[in-house]
Amino acid sequence: MSPAITYEAALVFWRMVTQIFFREIRPRGAFNIPHKGPVIFVGAPHSNQFLDPLLLTLEVYRETHRHVQFLTAAKSMDRKAVGFFARLMDSIPVSRASDEAKPGTGLVYLSLDDPCLVLGEGTKFKTEFIPKMQIMLPKSVNSAVAEVIEVISDTELRVKKEFGGESGKGTTRIREKIDEGRENGNKGLAFKVLPFINQQEMYRGVYQKLKEGGCIGIFPEGGSHDRTDLLPLKAGVSIMALGAMANDPTVQVKIVPVGLSYFHAHRFRSRAVVEFGTALDVPAELVEMFKEGGNKKREAVAKFLDLIYDGLKTVTIRAPDYDTLMLIQAVRRLYKTPGQHLTLGQVVELNRRFLEGYTHFKDEPRVQKLRTDVLKYNRLIRDLGIRDHQVPRAQKASWKTLGLLVYRLVLLMIWTSLALPGVILNGPMFILASIISRQKAKEALAASVVKVAGRDVLATWKILISLGIAPVMYAFYAIVATIVAVKANTSLATRIWTPFLVIFALPFMNYAALKFGEAGMDVLKSLRPLIVALIPGQQRSFDKVKAMRVRLSNEVADVINEFGPKIYDDFDQASTATAPPSTGNPGVWRRKSSVGQVDAQGNLLIHPMTWIDERLFGWSRSAKSGTSAWGGSTPTQDSSRPVTPELSDDEDHGDYDHAVNYISAYEDASRHKVRSRQGSYADLQRLRMTATTQPSASWSLSGLRPNDSQALHMRQGLRQRKQSLSDLIPVERIGSVDRRETFEDVTTSLNKEASRQSSGA
Repeated sequence: MSPAITYEAALVFWRMVTQIFFREIRPRGAFNIPHKGPVIFVGAPHSNQFLDPLLLTLEVYRETHRHVQFLTAAKSMDRKAVGFFARLMDSIPVSRASDEAKPGTGLVYLSLDDPCLVLGEGTKFKTEFIPKMQIMLPKSVNSAVAEVIEVISDTELRVKKEFGGESGKGTTRIREKIDEGRENGNKGLAFKVLPFINQQEMYRGVYQKLKEGGCIGIFPEGGSHDRTDLLPLKAGVSIMALGAMANDPTVQVKIVPVGLSYFHAHRFRSRAVVEFGTALDVPAELVEMFKEGGNKKREAVAKFLDLIYDGLKTVTIRAPDYDTLMLIQAVRRLYKTPGQHLTLGQVVELNRRFLEGYTHFKDEPRVQKLRTDVLKYNRLIRDLGIRDHQVPRAQKASWKTLGLLVYRLVLLMIWTSLALPGVILNGPMFILASIISRQKAKEALAASVVKVAGRDVLATWKILISLGIAPVMYAFYAIVATIVAVKANTSLATRIWTPFLVIFALPFMNYAALKFGEAGMDVLKSLRPLIVALIPGQQRSFDKVKAMRVRLSNEVADVINEFGPKIYDDFDQASTATAPPSTGNPGVWRRKSSVGQVDAQGNLLIHPMTWIDERLFGWSRSAKSGTSAWGGSTPTQDSSRPVTPELSDDEDHGDYDHAVNYISAYEDASRHKVRSRQGSYADLQRLRMTATTQPSASWSLSGLRPNDSQALHMRQGLRQRKQSLSDLIPVERIGSVDRRETFEDVTTSLNKEASRQSSGA
């Protein structure tokens, strides 16, 4: 069988696997992928060991039908399962010195006079080291590594550069650690010996692939990790691009930065966004410097690596720590124009811009106060047991609240009974996958110097373990079914066909159970706020948290309006927000609750039950009219509204929770048919470029506009643009308007009121 057929067969298999593991995978900026010529896809952050290259490869193939060959650690390819699948995907093995590290004999410390002179106590440098090998210090000093250039004796060797770089910080840290050890009776630090590995053969293979016009994929951080920021990039990707063009002037390599953003990366049925940045050309002057060799070559490699890093910054979210990432996501949830809901790609873009703004202005007193207030608000809603998206609709409990609770309990029992058979049959697989993956995460954490909790390997092992256990489990059930058929004295034909029918039916039954289970989980997550609302004395807490959210929403908007123009030149051009329509069909402005929404995978299982939920408990008005500009925050809404779950994702666990409103289709007016959301994003981009009208909404997203590849769909042909609602109007004022007034009248009235207040100030 040819490698191309094997590769594509593997892609079909992995697409099925990823569609089962993930609830949604959304590409962004796919029109940036070159359709021909040599390309190096540079991915970051490498936060999901086995799935990162899979998702990137699948999205590239779906858009361009190009094959991507990834550089994979030789250590990973030596493993039976990972190595088998990596070879199917035509991966290129890369040996890493850290994978072959061995403990050194004795202890080492640094000379007081020369930080590049390493001294030993009971060491055997002459036996264990030769020039070009490396010495690695323990985790307590960040696993600092230095290249050996001279072995003087068994107790003395010289390294090329100071540990930790020329800044001297690494040296200072090492000396402090050595002094602490001496107080405890230790004369130095333990160390490891890293062999010298000649990568020339690997580079020659990459050069040949690029010369043939192929695609190479690489994660330049090296190994996978679960940190919130990028690790330092390895120089290999820069050498590949410059070396290929230096060896053959006709080769024109392009670098495509790719950012991977996960919504609960290690969880089953999570979501992911694969974002492709603008393709980078390799500067000709850097190629010439590379050809000169020596210091010029190193300078060229370093400069081009900086360019690649700058490209990755445009498609990744890089928080300095986990707490900052959680803060940014909380602020992003608070900064939301009423009625407007974001796609996954827009959520990622907002997080990125907010993080950039916070990093730039975090020392401002107003920003610091906002941080304190937001964290206090988060603690308050966590204590109440509700989600941020449920706060605006929290109302005083009534008989409808109790009725809705009873109804949803019945609904939960229905979905549970339908999902229970699949849960029982797959229970052993789920339990084993969870236990073994956690054990593997502990092992990976112990062997790594960069991982925080080892979560980057959880999803990989869950999938691999499930793939190994599922066939065995299905075969066992087929044998059991056959034994039952024999014991029941069924016909010979029944006995023969029983195992085949069981093996064939189980995957479909399990997939149905998965969908029923998702519907049940969405209902389950809506119950706690209902129960809390029915507890006596909780109304005062609800009122407090609602008022606090309104104040924080306005404060967030004010802070963004104050500091946004200072870092984004296009901020003022996109600082107004058009309110969604208050009449007519809901369109993209209308998003159902989690108990009734049609999710990105086309989940229609729970949709029929929405009719009862909406009509019986007073949602018919919103179902007919859509979500108005003041919907969701008005105090006159029915009591069923506070408990409406808006998202099935759990917000208690960071990542990018509360991503909503997945665009299911866009209309090509020239063909008068609806095209699937799975269509090419290049087609979407061409549709946007040829649109003859302005978009129906401008987003107040600090420069994020709907002409983004993830934005609202555009319609061709003339269409009157609705009047914009000023961003100076507080959310509470919008919620107090008379809903019987027309949209145009309310918009005009509110804008005039805001104008008078502004001129009066």
